[in-house]
Amino acid sequence: MKRYIDDYILMLEDKIKNKDFDKNLQDDVLIKINFFNKERIIHLIITLFYALFAILFVCHIKESIMYLIFAVFMMCFLIPYIIYYFKLEARVQYLYKLYVQTKNSD
Repeated sequence: MKRYIDDYILMLEDKIKNKDFDKNLQDDVLIKINFFNKERIIHLIITLFYALFAILFVCHIKESIMYLIFAVFMMCFLIPYIIYYFKLEARVQYLYKLYVQTKNSD
């Protein structure tokens, strides 16, 4: 997904720079933003569940050492999910700015 959104942003920046866009491109940008927003929500939900389970396992470490193993396992997935989510968030917000540029250049 990262490569897909980056390629799309590069293509859109090139079209804006060359003033090679029309109403269809503006509609396409809105469709892509909607698509990426759904991806963002899915990853937010996954990230929140990983964080919740990691916190639960950390809270129960005193009961058994197995919870420590699960907590470490969850943290190994949680950190990359958080990084990915924030990068996705930044890219979608950048797409908003590019969309506004296409609207203002009419």
